[in-house]
Parts: sequence; C-alpha cells; structure tokens
Amino acid sequence: MLAKRIIPCLDIKDGQTVKGTNFVNLRHAGDPVELARMYSEQGADELVFLDITASFEGRKTFVELVRRIAENISIPFTVGGGIHELNDVARLLDAGADKVSVNSAAIRNPKLIDEIAGHFGSQVCVLAVDAKQAAGEWRCYLNGGRVVTERELMSWTKEAQERGAGEILFTSMDHDGVKTGYANEVLAVLSENLSIPVIASGGAGAKEHFRDAFLQGKADAALAASVFHFGEIKIPDLKLYLCSQGVPVRI
Repeated sequence: MLAKRIIPCLDIKDGQTVKGTNFVNLRHAGDPVELARMYSEQGADELVFLDITASFEGRKTFVELVRRIAENISIPFTVGGGIHELNDVARLLDAGADKVSVNSAAIRNPKLIDEIAGHFGSQVCVLAVDAKQAAGEWRCYLNGGRVVTERELMSWTKEAQERGAGEILFTSMDHDGVKTGYANEVLAVLSENLSIPVIASGGAGAKEHFRDAFLQGKADAALAASVFHFGEIKIPDLKLYLCSQGVPVRI
C-alpha cells in the first residue's frame, strides 16, 4: 500500500489564513507564510493553499503570497482559487506552485481540465469538489459553497478523471469544520470508482478521524485545517499514531 499523505490546508482571505464551519463564520488562524514553514518542518507531506473568495469576488489568486510561501517550504504545494485559464496556471507555477486546484471554473468550463492536463500534465491538475448531500444525492457547489449546481458528485468526478484530472480533492460541506469525522461512506465509493487519488477534506477533529478516512474511506490523503492551525493535533504525533494503527505514512 502506498504511503498515505497528511495535507494541511491554508484557507486564505484577504491575505490571511482563516477557518470556518460549514464554509461560514470565518475566524483568523495565523500568518500563512509562518504556518506553511511550520508544517513543512513538522513533516507534512504536501500543502494546499486555497484563496477561498477569489472566485466569488471575481479576481485572481494572490500570486505574491504564493511566491513567499513557496520560498519557505520544501514540500509539494497546491494552489487554488480564481483560476480561469491557462495563463493563471502558468503564473502560479512560475510563482512556485507544483499543482493547481480548480473548482468553480472547471464546472463552468469542463474543457479547462483538458487544457491544464494537456499543457502541464495531469499531475498538475487537481479537481476540487465542494459537495453536499440532499434527497440522497450529492450535489456540487460553486463559488466557495455559495451556489448549488446540477452537477452530481460521482458523475462529475468520473468526467474530470476522463478529462485528465490527476487527483480529486473532495470536501463534504456538511462535515467542514464540524470536527466529527470525514464523510467516509461517500469517500469509499469515490475511491472505489476512480483510478486517481482521492483527498479527503472536511471533518477532522481527532487522530481517529484520519485513521478512519484511510481505512474506512479508502482515501489516499487527508486534508485538514483548524486542528493543525490551532495546535489541537501535531503532525508528527498524528503520523506516529497512524503508524500504530497500521496506516502507512512517511515519518
């Protein structure tokens, strides 16, 4: 079994790290450059930077902040938010990102996935999906969880895979920030039906939740924010715990 990845996420608003619950009630969580450096030193496997209001506000991601973070870390770095065209991708890769995450723009223009994968390689293209369950169906949302779409989770992620996405970053909006565990049932279905890695997001509150995302949800990686930002879980401690539970991780 491949090593499972632990990925801290920096949700950025107005140049600062924030964290909310169910995508609302944001609170300040620290300086993004300092947090990024700390996570890199602690042994995080990757880092994700999401400019969470870029799409809603109709602007580009903060490139200078991306550059400052990239200069301070030595782990793979994914950036998302406000990416609409290949020039946006090129600008972020030039600033030090290793991958880009697309969500709203890909739903509006699915060919963007083909273009990113075709120009830069599938390994650069991460499809982020914010979804919520209603009447037994998982529906995908736009603009940081503000707008529901007709896109259904399973069909959309399969289409994205066929178009060349290299990974799926799945956030259950109902689990986000609640700290009661990941959406393991639907994670397992995603993992079983896709041939590309699935990153679990939304719900981490305890070390056991990471274990369950890997063993029950069959996720390839687990992303979390507040439990890391506010010091509730230390990454080295988490990795030692996962090892003790039979989950392969890089120590």
